[in-house]
Parts: sequence; C-alpha cells; structure tokens
Amino acid sequence: MNKQYCPSLTEYKRRVARVVNIGGVPLGGDYPIRVQSMTTVDTMDTLGSVEQTLRMVEAGCELVRITAPSVKEAQNLLEIKKQLRARGCNVPLIADIHFTPNAAELAARIVEKVRVNPGNYADKKKFEEINYTDASYAAEVERIRERFRPLVKICKQYGTAMRIGTNHGSLSDRILSRYGDTPLGMVESALEFLRLCEEENYYDVVLSMKASNTQVMVQAYRLLVQKLDEEGLQPYPLHLGVTEAGEAEDGRIKSAVGIGTLLEDGLGDTVRVSLTEAPEHEAPVARMLINRYTSRAALAQPIKPLVGEEPINPFQYYRRHTHEVANFGGLNVPRVVADLSRLPQLEYADLRAAGHLYSPFLDKFQMSDLGADYIYTGERPVPFMLPNGLREIVNYPAWVDGGRRPEQYPLMTADRYMADAHPNTSLVNHPQLNFLLLTLDALDAPLLERLRQDPTVVLVLHSLNAHAMPEMRRAFFELINHGITCPVLLDHDYPAQAAEQTQLDAATDLGGLLIDGLGDGIVLGTSRLPADYTQAQWLDTIDSLNQLSFGILQAARTRMSKTEYISCPSCGRTLFDLQETTAMIRKRTDHLKGIKIGIMGCIVNGPGEMADADYGYVGVGKGKIALYRGQEVIKKAVPEERAVDELIELMREDGKWIEKEVVGEPMGV
Repeated sequence: MNKQYCPSLTEYKRRVARVVNIGGVPLGGDYPIRVQSMTTVDTMDTLGSVEQTLRMVEAGCELVRITAPSVKEAQNLLEIKKQLRARGCNVPLIADIHFTPNAAELAARIVEKVRVNPGNYADKKKFEEINYTDASYAAEVERIRERFRPLVKICKQYGTAMRIGTNHGSLSDRILSRYGDTPLGMVESALEFLRLCEEENYYDVVLSMKASNTQVMVQAYRLLVQKLDEEGLQPYPLHLGVTEAGEAEDGRIKSAVGIGTLLEDGLGDTVRVSLTEAPEHEAPVARMLINRYTSRAALAQPIKPLVGEEPINPFQYYRRHTHEVANFGGLNVPRVVADLSRLPQLEYADLRAAGHLYSPFLDKFQMSDLGADYIYTGERPVPFMLPNGLREIVNYPAWVDGGRRPEQYPLMTADRYMADAHPNTSLVNHPQLNFLLLTLDALDAPLLERLRQDPTVVLVLHSLNAHAMPEMRRAFFELINHGITCPVLLDHDYPAQAAEQTQLDAATDLGGLLIDGLGDGIVLGTSRLPADYTQAQWLDTIDSLNQLSFGILQAARTRMSKTEYISCPSCGRTLFDLQETTAMIRKRTDHLKGIKIGIMGCIVNGPGEMADADYGYVGVGKGKIALYRGQEVIKKAVPEERAVDELIELMREDGKWIEKEVVGEPMGV
C-alpha cells in the first residue's frame, strides 16, 4: 500500500503545488499560504456585503468568498465588485455555489473564482436509488460531466479559477452507495470533476476535503494527495478547513487540530477557519496558524530519518496498541495530567484549577467533567489527602523521601531508570506504575529492551524541537517498530504568549498525534512560564491549560468530556442569528456530556454538514426550524421560539436528556 502523502515525515518541507492565479493573487508553489474567509451578510445587501468585505480585508483576508445560491445573488456579485473597486479594494472574490449550475456559470463571468461542491452540483441527493449497477453509475457520472462541462469552459474562457470543494456531509447518494461515508468517497467525488477539468485542459483548480470530524478531514486530504500522485494528475493547491468548527476556544482548538496537522506535514496553500463568529475574527486565527511555518525549516532540529515504511495507516484511524498500566493504555480513554509543580503553595481550594472543587462547608470535593486524572507536583508533594480518584505524580527523589504514599507515583529520568537495571543497586520503583520522561534521542537499544520487559512504565514523551509533532511521531514509530506497547503520555509546554496562540499551538502539536491514534494522555507543562507569576496567575494558567487538554482530546475525537456543537460559520443564506442561537442552545445543553448537536443556518448547510451529529437544529424558512435525529428530519417547520424546547423534548424521548444540576459556588474558593 502506498502511504506517501507528504514530502517528508521528519523534515519540514512544503508540498510544491501547481500555481493558480486568483485575480492577481497567486496560490501554490513557493507563494505564501493565503488567508481567506466568507461574508455572512445577505448577498442582496450590496452595501452590507461591501462594508463587511472591507472589514475582512483589514483583518487580513486575501481572498473573500460570497454565497450565490441563485441567479439573482450571482448577478449582484457584479454590483458588489464594482463598489469594492470604486473604494480601492481589489481583493479577489469567490462565488460559493451549491445546487445551481446556472448561478455558477453566471458568477464565473464576474468573479475571480467559483467554488462548487461536487456532492450537490448537478448530482442527486434524493436517495431514490441505492444499489447502482456499473452501467447506471457510469451513466450518472456522464450526465453530471455534461452538466459540469459548460462551467469549465466558461472558467477557462474568462480566466476564472475554481475550487472543487468536497464536504464530508454532502456526498451524493451515488457516491455513498459505492464508497460509503468515507474519506475515499470524498476524494472520488472530487476526482470525477477534476478528471473532466484536465480533459478540457483547464488547470486553474484548487481542491478541498472538508469535514467537521477532524479525523475524517485529515485522512481525506492525505488520501487526496496520494491519489493525485497515483493517477498522475497535477499537484493542485489545497484549501484547508474544518467545517462547522464552532465558536470561541472550542472552535479554535478544533480548527487547529485539523488544519495544523496538515500544515505540519507541509500540506496546504490557503486556509479558512470556520468560526461561528463575525468573519473578520477568522482571518487572525488563520494567520496565527500559518505563521508558525514561515521559519519552521530554519528553526527545526534534524530528526532521525525513518527507515522503511510508515508503520501506521495515515488514511484510517487506529489507536496504537498498548498494554494497560493502571488506568493508562489498553481500552482506557486518554488521561489528563495537570502540572501544579510550580505553584508557590498548594491548598485544598487550589485543586479547582485541576477541575476538583473543594467546599470547606461540606468538607468534600466535587469533580467537574474537566477534572484532571492526575496532578504533577514535581519536588513538592501535596501536604494533604487528595480527593477520591485523583492521583499524584512526583519526581523520583521526592517520591522516595516522602515515603511513597498511596496514590502517588514516581517520575524518573532515563538515566535513573536505566541505573536500576544494573545489579547491586538499592533503587526501587513503584510495583504498579512508574512514569519515565524521555525524548526521541533517549530511545536506544538498551532502553527499548528494558521497556519491552517492564509492564509498569508509562512513557512521558517530550520534545524541545521546533518541529515537535513530527519528532514525537518519529518516537512512536520507533516504539511500534520495536514492538513496545507501553502507554505514552504526550508532554509539551509553551512560553508566555497569548492564550489563543497556546491553544492553536498545543492543538496542532498534540492533536496531530492523537488524530493518528498516538498518545494515551496529555500533560501541558509550565516549565517555560515566568517564575514570578503570582499564586492567582498560576491558578488561572493551570485552569486554562487543564481545559485546553480536555478540548484537544475532544477535538481529536479521542475523549468526549463535554457537549459538542457543530455550528456553521454563517453566510448570506443563514435564516437566523447563528451566534445568538448557538449561545442559547449551549446555555440549555452544555451539561450533556458527549452529545453532538449540529446548528445550521440553512438547509444547504443542514443535515449534510452535520454528518455525525446526534441532533440537528436547521433553519428551513423565516422563523422556522427543522429538528433532526442524526440524518433524519423528525420535526419540520417548528416555530423558532419553540425550537429549543422541542429539541430538548426530542432528547428526552430518546432517553438522552438529563436535568442540569444546580451547584452553588464552592465556599472558600
């Protein structure tokens, strides 16, 4: 099996894509990775669209997309473009097309680029036919090709670029019948259209493989690159994005897990971050993701080259096989460790930063859904009894000197661990669970052999390399190739910087490993933060890092600890206020651990885009909402003022609803 999907797994090299010129902004090749976003104003509101576009450009957008759901909106793109040019704004415009080929053909004569979705551009999504024969399948493909060919010719004539953008949730019934709801189906959906473009000698094409599920999204882009090479097709530029990422911290983390994972391997030529926020908020996030790679090759330290084939399948998720050590590895969910080692002092109430809330009045702890499984205290073990279920990691000398208390486990260096392998030593380890801190360079033959024979070790894998994710991945490859099955805790820390930057960096570095099934837990360390933080600053920092750890695990689909909202970023088709509605639904449902709720502004971004949601809330008309259970519409045209109550009632019928527990503020906190 050909697993090659990027220039290098150990050296930062950007994939060299064919250059596509979009209204004077070249994409691909050695040109910078471009930032883009999409307007949310009704396309028929010319002034509103112009003003919002200007704000987006000021925020950093180099390309601006505007929806054109019908011919009238496509025609109004001309007026929007005229007014933008009159105001000195020459940003290239992209028309977003879904169901209407005639709107695409008109828009292609006006704007610099059109985006088509092969899942619903002249294809069927009525599920009238499930079992296609080879003949009926081929006939349907030919019908679609003939419907698509005029657009290709117009784009070629006018010098208009095109994005063929597959979405995981909007694959046609024909593709689903043959390939299922898979990354391969997504890729094939785009390749059908791309092959026709090449037949017509039209090459100004950009490709995307978007999904709300980050695992599916990453696998689809990788598979696309592999298939382009396998079929001898042009190396077209890639537009990266996670659909319906959501809002605030969750939306940023989810976007970084998907987009950042691909950027790490040199894939991607333009980025759009899809947040349920004003579009001018998206460009700075995209820029923060991209900027990490402007000097990556120069800053990165060499990584030991991989010998032989990559030992994992990059196109399908499998969690690395591990044996169970305490509650790590095996079938256990990935664990979260909160680093409290640099707190000046530690009291009961301070454990709230790790998600454990203490009430002096009740004299007991309450753990939240984001309660850390372990705390790391370094050289200063806690001076009190820990709440039930919480365990402590301390440095080896402190563990020995402190009397090796129950629920307390040692962290060792590689030197100390290997010293115990020599005869006549008096050193002792914990009989059930020991943590071993190491980097890739420490994995020599004697250590690997010792690990193979030790059932008590959890590795704490760390990297100081600017190219940290690939170096840590390379360490996993070493373990897999040597048959080492001990669990691995991903350890990384970041300097004092904007909280948003740490969110993006950590979600990229650690999420990129979890996406491939590598890692049995996370610890976001504090060693690079200033020593002069106050107690309050340390507690706030630890609290945010703890929440970030759980957010990364959720975004990578490896541990669901809270409600997930798959909410679209809004556009001119949206039929209600997405930000306000998302906030309202979140307020009522954010206690439903592990439930996925899709919130879509219109039927175009409806059941398809929320492909793996448990429930859906979709705008179908002015003031009217359709409610879904999975992909099935259950209630149609529900008045908007009753829709959230009806959604909750649907969950209640399914036995998924629980009442929100009202908890007062813990006293003394």
